[in-house]
Amino acid sequence: MLFARRGGGKGLKNAFEDTLRTRQLLLHFSSSASFSSSKSRSSDDDAANTKDSFRYQKLFDYETKRKTPWKKLTSEYVSVVELSEGGGRKQKFLKIEPEALRVLSEAAMIDIAHLLRPGHLQQLRNILDDTEASKNDKFVALELLKNACVAAGKVLPGCQDTGTAIVAGYRDMGVLTDGNDEALISRGVYDAYVKRNLRYSQVAATTMYEEKNTGSNLPAQIDLYATNSSGFSASSSSKSSDKSNNTTEEDKVPEYHFHFMAKGGGSANKTFLFQETKALLNPTRMKSFLEEKIKLLGTSACPPYHLALVVGGLSAEQNLKTVKMASARYYDTLPTTGNAYGRAFRDVDLEQQVLQITREMGIGAQFGGKYFCHDVRVIRLPRHGASCPVGLGVSCSADRQAHGKITKDGVFIEQLEDDPAHYLPEIKMGSESDKSNDVVKVDLNQPMAEVLKTLSKCPVATRLSLSGSLIVARDIAHAKLQERLNKGEPLPQYMKDHPVYYAGPAKTPEGKASGSFGPTTAGRMDAYVDAFQKAGGSMIMLAKGNRSNKVTRACKENGGFYLGSVGGPAAILAETNIKKVQVQEFPELGMEAIWKIDVVDFPAFVVVDDKGNDFFKKWSPE
Repeated sequence: MLFARRGGGKGLKNAFEDTLRTRQLLLHFSSSASFSSSKSRSSDDDAANTKDSFRYQKLFDYETKRKTPWKKLTSEYVSVVELSEGGGRKQKFLKIEPEALRVLSEAAMIDIAHLLRPGHLQQLRNILDDTEASKNDKFVALELLKNACVAAGKVLPGCQDTGTAIVAGYRDMGVLTDGNDEALISRGVYDAYVKRNLRYSQVAATTMYEEKNTGSNLPAQIDLYATNSSGFSASSSSKSSDKSNNTTEEDKVPEYHFHFMAKGGGSANKTFLFQETKALLNPTRMKSFLEEKIKLLGTSACPPYHLALVVGGLSAEQNLKTVKMASARYYDTLPTTGNAYGRAFRDVDLEQQVLQITREMGIGAQFGGKYFCHDVRVIRLPRHGASCPVGLGVSCSADRQAHGKITKDGVFIEQLEDDPAHYLPEIKMGSESDKSNDVVKVDLNQPMAEVLKTLSKCPVATRLSLSGSLIVARDIAHAKLQERLNKGEPLPQYMKDHPVYYAGPAKTPEGKASGSFGPTTAGRMDAYVDAFQKAGGSMIMLAKGNRSNKVTRACKENGGFYLGSVGGPAAILAETNIKKVQVQEFPELGMEAIWKIDVVDFPAFVVVDDKGNDFFKKWSPE
């Protein structure tokens, strides 16, 4: 037996020794069980065996290996330890130093905050090349590609909501660590968010009703699983081989694989679970069901989407976990047919049918058109006969995920696209040929009454270019202002003089006017609109996504407007359109404070006007 002591530490050494003792017990149990079963067999046993139909079916049984382009972070922090035993058996272990886990998770969270997969960027470019795409589709796609170019500099994140860190780890049986995997992964997440210009979005509950921002974006969601992908087995023979890669069992070394994701509030909130029945499982009913439910997604999670539909599941939580991973294309190499034992599979025919449904809806990439979704994944799972969970969810235009792995060769992260500029068309960023002649310029520094007159002339879906001052306020700030109204106090004058932008910034990089500063979901503020407008405030609101009927009624009654901003391109807004940022009130709230910002040529669309018109009305389920 060989044991590399370099940098191991007492904890790692103890863990290794514990694993060896477990190995010996497994060998003893395996040989004893084999002897016992052979001695007790009889004709009765043989008869019973003919009735034994046990077959283990792996639920997610991939047909092919995932093809992932890898980037090596380091060759350090890993070593191979070999165990030699009697009978010529050998077993190799992968010893991983604590720093490897921290380095990998930090690099992953930094990369996915700034970079996208090539496939996602190509899909955006495809919109620009599609003659059937609407002007609005192309405008959104171009803005998202520009945004990717800015974010790739790794100064400004692609989206201001840099998300909840979600890490899944798949650890082979022969991987040796010091046992503190979750803490080390969390430390890497912490380092990424604290060192970079990323927003802290996690709040801790100090009581049932009181919360405080954690100041680090922790905690992260970390799920670790035991696997055996390397073929680690107590009863393996040194002579067995893997014909697919010409390696023997003796040559195999365990590995540690990961999937990293950053999930923002907008897309997370557009995850739905429907408890259905067997009656859903026919083509006619399924189509009707999907046409109804897909509309619930709306645009507040920043389309174009990667849409995931999961039918079945052994539990509600299994269904929803599969939705999340399917939206990240994690299950793309599943088989495309099921079997009698319950394996999961992709229904590629239904995927195309659902994609066509989304294209015929007309919602498009946020403001009308064809590209509500880039693509669709449909996963079918086994289910309890009395239950049929159906999950629906999306990965948004901030399509943030990456694979990682630690092997005998080092620490690796999926290679994302660090040069997205080549996906742009020949048109130069900022050139006059990129500017539409039908854009209405609006000077926000005029008195509010004059701005309202200008907007009143614009029909819904009119594209606007806003210049001037905006007040920025979101959930907590609105709640605090509502408390003032409840006490009989007036709204602050700044809420009456300026439009309100629902947003929360990421940290401002040194030398920049602003951190990434895209819009948040408008619907969360719907309950405040009527009261605020009657008090003279929120006459013009700017955010992303559709609003409820109560907002449309309030705007008609009070003469207000809701303008939609393009969801997703937070970095390009900070780089190009936002010129000054200052705290207006509640600085103790951090990113939830009320801010005042100065903008130039800030893009927007009229979504709800003062006449009761709503761009999204025909897609509303209400």
